[in-house]
Amino acid sequence: MQSLAAIAFVTLKAAYRFRLVNVLAALLIGVVVVLPSIIRDDGTARGFTQIIITYTLSAITGLLGMTTLWLACGTLAREIEECQIQVLVVKPVPRWKIWLGKWLGIMLLNSLLIAVAGAGVYGLLHKKSSSLPPEEQAILRNEVLVARAGVREEVPDIEKDVEVLLKERLKDAAVASMDRNFVRNQLREQLKARQQLVPPGFARRWTIKLGLAKDFVRDQQLYVRVKFFVPPDQASTLNPKSYEGMWEIGPPNTQKRARKQVSLAADSFHEFPIPANLYDKDGVLTIDYQNHSETAILFPLEEGIEVLYPESGFTVNFIRGLCVILCWLGLLAALGLTAASFLSFPVAAFLSLGVLIILFSGGTISSVVQDGTIKGLSDEGGPVERSPLDVVAVPMFKGLLHVIQLVQSVSPIDSLSSGRSITWLQLGGAFSQIVLLFGGGLAALGISIFNRRELAIAQHQQ
Repeated sequence: MQSLAAIAFVTLKAAYRFRLVNVLAALLIGVVVVLPSIIRDDGTARGFTQIIITYTLSAITGLLGMTTLWLACGTLAREIEECQIQVLVVKPVPRWKIWLGKWLGIMLLNSLLIAVAGAGVYGLLHKKSSSLPPEEQAILRNEVLVARAGVREEVPDIEKDVEVLLKERLKDAAVASMDRNFVRNQLREQLKARQQLVPPGFARRWTIKLGLAKDFVRDQQLYVRVKFFVPPDQASTLNPKSYEGMWEIGPPNTQKRARKQVSLAADSFHEFPIPANLYDKDGVLTIDYQNHSETAILFPLEEGIEVLYPESGFTVNFIRGLCVILCWLGLLAALGLTAASFLSFPVAAFLSLGVLIILFSGGTISSVVQDGTIKGLSDEGGPVERSPLDVVAVPMFKGLLHVIQLVQSVSPIDSLSSGRSITWLQLGGAFSQIVLLFGGGLAALGISIFNRRELAIAQHQQ
């Protein structure tokens, strides 16, 4: 541990010697102080949150992420290129300790900077919130500066029904000549549309099981979060239209039900409060919606209806969110050090940035996985000639898609800006998957390469 701490301390001193700490501190102060001053909010709780939490934390995360990659690539690759690493490797210190010590040094710097930046954002958030109107301050306290968990209706498994319909459709010669994945996707969307669509004058019911949460949300006000879509020819971005509907919440056929007539816009999230204790003795909350508009309404199965309830305070939730960001910085540090273990500094930095760009290309990767080929499907839905690269590319893209979905499922900035709870379980899952699994895998690869690298070659090339 003494050698690890020494290498970490030397890495920290090197960052300070290169004035990286001073420059980063100045940039972070500019992001926390100057950015909210330049970008004015619209005076609402949502607009205020968008500036203080979303923009500021996103800028801080991006700044620290790029700096982490640069420092991770430079601290190892430059020492190898400038023949400084020999001072360490000739000592009785294993190479894995050198690699891990540099990672710890980078993470110590990240922990310090993210703590300072987080404290600045937290203080600015509470200081500037007093300038909001009283009604907007109430919204901020109830919907943003909280930690709310959410529960949805269980998504039905339609894959068996898709396969049954597929067998029936394949009896038609015209359908049999089409690509199987294309037909399967079309049938899947048709079945989902039947469960998601509410025509004019019709109703839709959701039964949401609160589970164990029913015991500690008793006598507390809950919120229903809604998002729906309308046909493209009915939607207008220039003149958005509201759609009338009646919401009835509570046990069916009882006097305990709450009724609420609301008019909501499509393609955006809406929240409205509901009275406490509307669930039955089993913790099941029944929600009915009657479409009173002249347009069919589509509620997505994955995000259409959600019930939100308070889980903990904002301060603890904010700290957990910063810890999740720190986990991702740890993964970036491992990525940069692994690239620097066998590449020069410019090439390692370029490779690391390229990997990040690929990871953010979620739509393309998802299409490849769904279609089962890197060529894509024809416009007519006919069979496509498979590429020999599909044998390697499709499984690799499935793994990348899993990482992307992990990023989307643990998004601390989105959760903090919408008052969503980042639970200890989510934080533990982020640490185990991001740091231990992905970061540990990169560390094992980087240390293995670094152990086998002939450092005298770098010296000879100088």
